[in-house]
Amino acid sequence: MTDLPPLLEKLAREIDMTGPMRVDQFMAMAMTDPDYGYYSTGAPIGADGDFITAPEISQMFGELLGLWAVDTWQRLGCPDPFYLVELGPGRGTLMVDALRAAGAVRPFMTAMRLHMVEASGPMRVMQSTKIAHTIEHHYSLDEVPTDAPLILIANEFLDALPIRQFQKTSRGWCERLVGLDRKPTLPGLPKPDAPSLCFALLNEPINDPIGQLGARVRGALPGAIAETCPGGETLVEALSHRLIAQGGAALFIDYGPAQSGLGDTLQALKDHQFCNVLTTPGQADLTAHVDFDRLARIANKAGAQAYPIATQGAFLEELGISYRANSLKKTGRAADIETARKRLVDTDQMGELFKVLGLSAPGLPGLAGLPMNTDGLS
Repeated sequence: MTDLPPLLEKLAREIDMTGPMRVDQFMAMAMTDPDYGYYSTGAPIGADGDFITAPEISQMFGELLGLWAVDTWQRLGCPDPFYLVELGPGRGTLMVDALRAAGAVRPFMTAMRLHMVEASGPMRVMQSTKIAHTIEHHYSLDEVPTDAPLILIANEFLDALPIRQFQKTSRGWCERLVGLDRKPTLPGLPKPDAPSLCFALLNEPINDPIGQLGARVRGALPGAIAETCPGGETLVEALSHRLIAQGGAALFIDYGPAQSGLGDTLQALKDHQFCNVLTTPGQADLTAHVDFDRLARIANKAGAQAYPIATQGAFLEELGISYRANSLKKTGRAADIETARKRLVDTDQMGELFKVLGLSAPGLPGLAGLPMNTDGLS
């Protein structure tokens, strides 16, 4: 077991001792293992990292979200104090741009208490260095105080939460696992001494697949895969209760379909290229599509107000990204600014794939950039 990703060896040993593990357990180890996890060992965002996010594409993205936060604060009645919370703030670029735009509204800045939920030590250091404001860091939303209204922003946070996968078989819906590949070698060839991982299935099917996986699984063909995100669902439910108790609003921006569906969306990204999910755990970013429809229904069931899901392109246009782009073009680099704007809003780039889910306490008079809920969710 030499010259292998250290986490691959660690995973292989654990599976060898305890048996195949669920996909969400594999993802959790790959991303947050304290010694070899992806988020524990570096800062992967940006042109020199493995992937790039909207705030790194253009300052316009963070600026508009900063103004969105100011508008939301005003709709809440300008509470003082209030908590501005960002989940998974990465390099801190979004918040730097957001606070620069919001800084023109001094009462907002005076009332704000900035909190960031960040698991990565290197990222925490980077955020504290870049952001000229006192930050309270936390490992989970549970640690954020509950004694004042909150305005929460999460950009590309939900897609990194571990998922569970279930596959339709002749026996029913069986959970997908990650195990060791023990395929025999051909006669006369040496057995490989390097471990490799593979997907497997739990023998026993789950009970009540409609109840656990939703109506989307009705009529599914053999081989179909359904995904759930327990961490995301728990987060949205808990956040909904907090919004009701504390007051406030939340904004989730991520990629995935507006309606619940089926399919294997787990993917790995390294050096801006897709790679095998099981080959380099701890050295590649693992993500999956967000089921916005399912999360909106969970929020509504908990008593919060979930706004109709919008595309990122429509949301940013409603907030005025084209006007901001035209203003920035007057300072130079017009072609670069227009390229960045198109990348954020065009339907063949991020504008359609990325969606926006807004949540608030009941009774809030809308959220900027999002349509009002007229029919509700059943």
